Amino acid sequence: MLAWVSQGFGYAGAFASLWIILTRFGGMGGWRWQDMAFLLGFHTLGYALGACFTFVQLRRMEEIVRDGEFDSLLTRPVNTWAFLSFSGFNIEYGSHVILGVGLMAWALPKVAVDWSIFTILQLAASLFSAALLTGALITLIGASALVLRRARYIFGIYFDFWELSRFPITIFAAPLQFLLLSGLPFAYMAYVPVAALLGKPVPYLGDAAASVAVAVGPVAALIAAAFWRFAIRRYQGVGG
Repeated sequence: MLAWVSQGFGYAGAFASLWIILTRFGGMGGWRWQDMAFLLGFHTLGYALGACFTFVQLRRMEEIVRDGEFDSLLTRPVNTWAFLSFSGFNIEYGSHVILGVGLMAWALPKVAVDWSIFTILQLAASLFSAALLTGALITLIGASALVLRRARYIFGIYFDFWELSRFPITIFAAPLQFLLLSGLPFAYMAYVPVAALLGKPVPYLGDAAASVAVAVGPVAALIAAAFWRFAIRRYQGVGG
């Protein structure tokens, strides 16, 4: 319960600072506060849905490999990724879910979206895709410990870019925009799907933004699954 409360206050404080900036200066790159609230809520909820099955569990991969725990998992007649993910399901992400849903519930009636069955399905599919993307990226980092023996430092890099994904990428320089839309696809965690729903232009993608936002998550999940299998084949055990 203390973790729920502390995480909730931490996120709320960060979002409140953005609210002060946006209301004081009238917007950020053409995004008003209600648009940003939608973006932040989507980002928080999508991350929580993906990370609750992966982050806490796979963040420990370096220790799991070093201590020989992964060797014992390989002797069990279960999928190693599924065992790690579902045995360590983290309910502490409940505060993220509450905050994300709350922000979206407040923002959705106020944003300029022509709601229909199609846009509702687009929102649900994009959110599912964002959750898959989060889980896939964390899985890729965790699996790297099977090959490199070290992976925790990569999570630091991950969260540096994850922080950027809270904002409209149009406020960044063109090279960084391209990077967040291609090699490091953090823009699909919130910006691309939300911009597509709001009818805002998305650099490089244009009218394809909505379709790409839905497709990125499943594609990333397939890539992560393939890399996990590859890493297991390369894994030589704690003895080297």
